This record gives sequence, C-alpha cells and structure tokens, in this order.
Amino acid sequence: MKATFVIILSFFISSFKFLNWGAIGHRTVGEVAAQNISKKTKTEIEDLLQGASLAYISTYADEIKSDDRYKAFNSWHYANMKLDENYESSKKNSKGDIIKAIDKCIQVLKSKTASKEDNQFYLKLLVHFIGDLHQPLHLGMKEDLGGNKIQIKWFGKSSNLHRLWDSDMINSSQLSYTELANNLPVLSEIQKQEIVSSSISIWIDETHAITNKIYKGLPKERNLGYRYRYENFDTIRLQLLKAGIRLAFILDDIFK
Repeated sequence: MKATFVIILSFFISSFKFLNWGAIGHRTVGEVAAQNISKKTKTEIEDLLQGASLAYISTYADEIKSDDRYKAFNSWHYANMKLDENYESSKKNSKGDIIKAIDKCIQVLKSKTASKEDNQFYLKLLVHFIGDLHQPLHLGMKEDLGGNKIQIKWFGKSSNLHRLWDSDMINSSQLSYTELANNLPVLSEIQKQEIVSSSISIWIDETHAITNKIYKGLPKERNLGYRYRYENFDTIRLQLLKAGIRLAFILDDIFK
C-alpha cells in the first residue's frame, strides 16, 4: 500500500510540474489583460467563466495536450517560420497554426449561435494563444522544433533555447505572476493605443523579428546565466505586457 501511494504521489508531482510549464508567463498575460479590460467585458467574462480569472484559465490549452481528444489543437500553439521570411511568405501548416487558431477563437466568440460550452472552450484557448504569439520561440524554425533541439546550460543545468524563453528566465526572477504583472512598464493610454493599432499579422512579424535576434545573438558558449538574463529579460517583460494589452483589446472588441 505504501509503495502504491509513493508511485501515485510521484506521478502527481511530475504531472503538476508538467502542467505548470511556462505557467507564470501565461498567467502574467492573463493578469495584465484583466487589469485593462472594460467593466462590461469583465462582467461578461466572469459570467461565462463562472468566476474563474483570465490568469487561471491561461494555461488550459497546455493542460489538455496530454488528452488525445485534443490532438488536433497541437499545431495551434505555434507557426513555423524561417528566419528570412515573414508570416505571409511562410509555408503554412495544413493542420493550422497560431494565426488560424486565434482567428477561429475570435470567430466562435463573436458568433451569436455558439453554445456556452464552446464559448468557454475557445475563450480559454484565445487567452493562451495570444500569449504564445508573443513568445518568440513559438515562431521558430521547424528544423529545430522552435529551439527545442538547441541544447544549452542554464546556470549549469541542462535546458534548451525554447524552454529558456518559455520559462527558465521568467522562473529565475522568482516573482509570482501578480508580482511580475504589477512590475511591468507603466504605459500611457496613447502608448497602449499604439500597441493595439496594428493587425495580428503585424504582431506575429514583430515577434518573429525578435526570434531572429535570439538565433543570431545566441553565444557560442552556451552555458548561460546572469549576463544573458540581464541582456534579454526586458524583452520578455515587454512581450508579456504587449500580449496582455492586446488580449484586453481583443476581448473588449468581442464583448462590446
């Protein structure tokens, strides 16, 4: 009985770690959005989600990856792009990609005929995918699986380039998602309008420009730590902020 308990406990702990992979970044985006949506949007979302917060639902799209029923959504988290191309010129995935995913989510949520269950499901996906759109390695190259095949050391521990930008640098800040959200740059209303003024296709190219810099700026000595974080963490903070502001803008448009 004791051995069985240990096995179950070990499985639970490993699963918990998996489900929380990159959670702080996504929850930060959800929190920033929650701070910037209108009162009407907030009321509509609280009713739809039965009180759950945008931060809480932001990791749902990752959590369902382990369920075979949702395999069709796996390609929705990213878009494969070569370094010298933009989204329009890139070869599209026949199974869909992050742009198609966001378009689908918005379409369903704006529909007058979608069920409450569908609205809940696609809202959860939308919150997550707007976050993914602003993570540069979700717009990486197919050949290295968006940096997953590029091995590095992070403070002496094995990691990879994708994980570094997804969670390693954020986790090393030792901030909760609320602390991180509340310590992002403060923007004026004019600055916020500038961030949301362009289209989603422009947003993806803007993020992909950062992807280029990451690949080209990766040191030959791949035992990374304080210096790499110092040089790049402000980029992460700005991307989280933009994602949250843009998510709020999209949600206000949906629930206006």
